[in-house]
Amino acid sequence: MKNRWVQVGLSVASLALAATLVRFLPQIVEAMTGKHVSWTQIGTQFTRLSWQMIVLMAVVWLASLLAYTFVLTASLPGLTHLQALTLNAAGSAVSNLLPFGGAAGVAMTIAMTKGWGFQLRAVVVSTLTSGIWNTLFRFILPAVGILALLLSGQPLSPAVTGAGWVGALSILALVVVVAVALYWDRAAAALGRALDSGVRLLPHRFRPSEHAPSASLNRLRADTSQVVRHRWPGLTLGMIAFLGLQWLILVCCLLATGAYPGLAQSIAVFALSRVLTTAVVTPSGTGIMEAGTVGALVFFGAPLDSATAAALLFGFWTYTVEIPFGGLALGAWAFLRRRGNAAQAPEKEPISR
Repeated sequence: MKNRWVQVGLSVASLALAATLVRFLPQIVEAMTGKHVSWTQIGTQFTRLSWQMIVLMAVVWLASLLAYTFVLTASLPGLTHLQALTLNAAGSAVSNLLPFGGAAGVAMTIAMTKGWGFQLRAVVVSTLTSGIWNTLFRFILPAVGILALLLSGQPLSPAVTGAGWVGALSILALVVVVAVALYWDRAAAALGRALDSGVRLLPHRFRPSEHAPSASLNRLRADTSQVVRHRWPGLTLGMIAFLGLQWLILVCCLLATGAYPGLAQSIAVFALSRVLTTAVVTPSGTGIMEAGTVGALVFFGAPLDSATAAALLFGFWTYTVEIPFGGLALGAWAFLRRRGNAAQAPEKEPISR
């Protein structure tokens, strides 16, 4: 990925694959469900959207972006909510355009925060902390979705029910262990010793090379642990509000298209959609997320045309619209930065003759 042309080629191929998956979404869901749907039927659902519902979706979408600023301000003390909104919008635009946009997003974050006067170490700790919190909630969401499905009254076989309970509780237990290790140094040390013991059971050719962690790595872990220990309420509440508002966007899409399957089912569908966005073959799992969401909605009894329209509408609010919005935020940051540099530049003295 260090070769620029390889990055460009992968990006173009990934975007082309995403566009192809969306273009042939009716054929994909027909193969999944055995039911036929056309773009004409899907378009009819879009024409039924009222302007009041569109405004409501836009308001909830903006509220979700604002909610995530609490995660960033908690991870980077001194960051304002406006700066956090700019960071989030610009980073989302990059990740939504590139299949491996994480590294580019981090580089952009460093450049923007450096211009605002933040130290590199604090930015690295912030990026690591917010990334860990996002990952933890990526694990929690499937467990919540499974529990919602189990408690929804949806007919399931005993084998599926048993596996669901075991899977959900196992995921939650893993999240608790990781969270405790992040909060307490002794717990982190104990977890490290346990992992080392497990690694020693592997054959020699599969064992990682043994190197003592460097002093800088230990300081980074300590700094991250300190942020988690003192700012975990803001990180957690920000993530809950952000994901809750994103789920509300999905509910609006379902209600607007007549695909709403019920409270518990909508939570399960939302959890599945967020997991599918981690598919790296397309930016933010575009095309894959929509197909999986349609399949889940049809399983819960939603009409195929309504389910497809709802999935596409949800993808618009959680993916497509973030690209121009992020571009505007990045452009505003670049313009203000250029104007600030021009204002700080000393005036040239006239050349004496």
